[in-house]
Amino acid sequence: MVINEDWDLIEKISENDTRYKANAYLFVIVAIERTISELSSIRHISGQELLEGITEYAMEQFGPMSKEVFNFWGIMESADFGNIVFNLIDAGLLTKTAEDSIEDFKNIVDFKRVFEDEYFKR
Repeated sequence: MVINEDWDLIEKISENDTRYKANAYLFVIVAIERTISELSSIRHISGQELLEGITEYAMEQFGPMSKEVFNFWGIMESADFGNIVFNLIDAGLLTKTAEDSIEDFKNIVDFKRVFEDEYFKR
């Protein structure tokens, strides 16, 4: 769980990379914790797994407004989540393996398709 010191650091990260609001970083941290908690055993998750967890968590929290919330936070495409994750890694709030790459997040989730076109087909 994020504590006050982490929130202060998240705000600093957001001030250094003004593309994304601090709430986007918090959302990613919570989505990571949630995704890991749903595994049968605690382990590192891949970018693909995180994006799946982010998508599910966003659907629960924001429903068809997910894309608009992401856009408000500065997130326009799945690659933005990679930038956020790697900013958190650089700040020491997350870790990565040698196999992890920012490329793992590029062109993976089409927000319009997932959150708008397919939302009401569920």
